[in-house]
Amino acid sequence: MKDLLVYLKNYKKECVLAPLFKMLEASFELIVPLVVSAIIDVGIAGSDRGFILQMCLIMVALGLIGLGCSVTAQYFAAKAASGFGTKVRHALFAHIQTFSFSEIDKAGTATLITRMTSDINQAQSGVNMVLRLFLRSPFIVFGAMVMAFTIDWKAALIFVVTIPLLSLVVFGVMAASIPLYRKVQERLDKVLGITRENLTGARVIRAFHKEEEEKERFEERLESLASMQTYVGKISAFLNPVTYVIINGATIVLLYTGAVQVNVGNLTQGEVVALVNYMSQILVELIKLANLIVTITKAAACANRVSSILEIKSTMPSRREPRSQQSRETEDHRADIPAVEFSHVGLAYQDAGAESLSDIDFSVKKGETIGVIGGTGSGKTSLVHLIPRFYDVTRGEVLIQGKNVKEYSLEELRQKVGIVMQKAVLFQGTIRENLCWGKEDATDAELYQALDTAQAREVVESKQGKLDSFVEQGGKNFSGGQKQRLTIARALVRKPEILILDDSASALDYATDARLRKAIRKMEGSPTVFIVSQRTSSIQHADKIIVLDDGEVAGIGTHEKLLDQCQVYREIYDSQYKKQ
Repeated sequence: MKDLLVYLKNYKKECVLAPLFKMLEASFELIVPLVVSAIIDVGIAGSDRGFILQMCLIMVALGLIGLGCSVTAQYFAAKAASGFGTKVRHALFAHIQTFSFSEIDKAGTATLITRMTSDINQAQSGVNMVLRLFLRSPFIVFGAMVMAFTIDWKAALIFVVTIPLLSLVVFGVMAASIPLYRKVQERLDKVLGITRENLTGARVIRAFHKEEEEKERFEERLESLASMQTYVGKISAFLNPVTYVIINGATIVLLYTGAVQVNVGNLTQGEVVALVNYMSQILVELIKLANLIVTITKAAACANRVSSILEIKSTMPSRREPRSQQSRETEDHRADIPAVEFSHVGLAYQDAGAESLSDIDFSVKKGETIGVIGGTGSGKTSLVHLIPRFYDVTRGEVLIQGKNVKEYSLEELRQKVGIVMQKAVLFQGTIRENLCWGKEDATDAELYQALDTAQAREVVESKQGKLDSFVEQGGKNFSGGQKQRLTIARALVRKPEILILDDSASALDYATDARLRKAIRKMEGSPTVFIVSQRTSSIQHADKIIVLDDGEVAGIGTHEKLLDQCQVYREIYDSQYKKQ
């Protein structure tokens, strides 16, 4: 929680004024019982209607001034809390953008969404409540006791006994319930995780007719959450009855003591009423304080979880190192060095028992087309993800134009590499906005050139708004093949030096796939192309084919060479073109 308080530094004025105005309101509230006492002892006892009216007007004035102070305090508290929440969200979102795939895999998407939404909301609510009530409630509790001593010190001794007893009950219940509230929040995270999983995978669940099993799994988690909430609720339920018993018992003792003192002339009836009012104020404020502590506890737990994400350091911070004279000379002879080179590369994912890639060693010249093929889980996607540095190698090195990818800034590296992922993802907006992710200032001519290469012009032309046609979230208003072609066009708009197609034409028919590959070979600038595919037809015309088997290179060569010398490649080819 302390780590997040830095985001309140721009709201120092609000953090001071909010509790200050709340304490002013509390001060006026503490005066009210004295006014009531005066009305009873002077106005009613003396039948002085003018005095009663005067005191009533004073009470109305105190109420209005208190209301003004309360609204002002609420304004400053809300301003500080909402500003705090906004800044934390900005900071957390920006921090998540620095994560490599490893950090995102480790934290989990559901966890990051929960931290960004409900956890920050809870922390924001905690800041608001603290600014409003954290000083006000103790101020009224001890202020009421002090005011009681100004009326009669003997009667005030009842407050001295009652306040510690009430505090013991309130804080005892809180001490027992606070750890349980943390467990409730943890179980709520699990329920949210299952909910998100079921919503995102609804089609798969229905396809396998697993609705009942998922309902049972959800009910099991929900019952676990409900049982914990019920248990902690039972403990918290003791708070109100016990505190009311104590406060009513103290009120009875106070009334009895007051009656005796009134009888002997040491106290007036109005003073006894004032003492009872102060006792009631103490009860209300202690209950508020108890609820505040629960809120603060939840807020602190949520803030700590947000802090835990902010504390995750990216394993690949963006570097901006000045290029040496030697580097510039190397660039002058770029044609003499490979465009991409893997030097005895090994990759092991976090907490994995073994390497996913082992001793990968090859080089690619500028303008070459490289096919990557292999069985499921052979490491095809892992291999191409090392080029734009989505993951860092655990041994060996990946070089682009003779320079280790770790020596490039991430921005510079990603400008060189265009990648189309296995899952085609479009964002809500227009087709133009999606294509301009590749190049913000791209002209219509450049966009249509990329669309022609990606065989996607007909997709755009078939829409009423052409480039300005609306794209729903996730591209739900496009078919799988249309989304794939648009995502390929998005990567081509940038005109990257290295183009990676990670099984991104799987939804295309063979004729469209062939036209796409032919158009890419004719692209100006001759980019180096990596094509990951399950189809041998998609890569058989590549300059070089890399065959992977269980994370290792089973063969490298042309289509004809691999058919003769690589058993793994021949088996894949025969499974797709086996003669009847």
